[in-house]
Amino acid sequence: MLSNQVPKSFRPGMNSAFYFMRHTLYKKLQQYAPELDGRLLDFGCGSKPYQSLFSHISEYIGLDYASEGHSHVNEMIDVMYDGKTIPFPDGHFDSVFSSEVFEHIFNIDEILPEINRVMKKGGKILITCPFVWNEHEVPVDYARYTQFALKHLLEKNGFVMLVQDKTGDFMMALHQMRMVYFNEHFIPAVPLLGKWKFFRTNIPPLINPLINAWFSFKHWLLPKRKDWYLNNIVLAKKS
Repeated sequence: MLSNQVPKSFRPGMNSAFYFMRHTLYKKLQQYAPELDGRLLDFGCGSKPYQSLFSHISEYIGLDYASEGHSHVNEMIDVMYDGKTIPFPDGHFDSVFSSEVFEHIFNIDEILPEINRVMKKGGKILITCPFVWNEHEVPVDYARYTQFALKHLLEKNGFVMLVQDKTGDFMMALHQMRMVYFNEHFIPAVPLLGKWKFFRTNIPPLINPLINAWFSFKHWLLPKRKDWYLNNIVLAKKS
């Protein structure tokens, strides 16, 4: 498994403000990626950051939509679609992977039947989407799904749930959002220094590892609650 080819920003060290969000997601994808096989559709692929985790599949095709949430310049998209109809025939794919995409789809009840249509019977789909995160790719940020909402949406659109998993827990989610606030809102607002690019760029990477390491130690001692968490991980198959 070529995990070292996943970009550093998607498997960051403790100096990153997004360490817990992305590190825990990366570890779960390492765990579940081997469940997919054959011809794979990366739905909402962007730059295909996790493609190397699927080195065992026979063909990897990236599909995306030209939304206004972010630029797709220099991304590794094989096929663009219109946001409604996936331009492949019925039963074309053995597997589908979609990471951090469903929250950006307003017409999810139209898209899930399309994903189902282009999958072979018994084909598996691996989905991740955030439960706790700030607004991003604005204005194309429409939803945060609970595990129960995802189960309902998938089952009513022709899928059978195999695994429902989560990343993080209550205290980790709380810490992660504090780190986002500290890096993206507090540091830039520090009087005088916040306007200095050198300060904004170089100080957080020195402080972040200390805060993250201290939380890692505390987290080992804290009670674990999963009713507030970072990410949903879903593995399902076409029924």
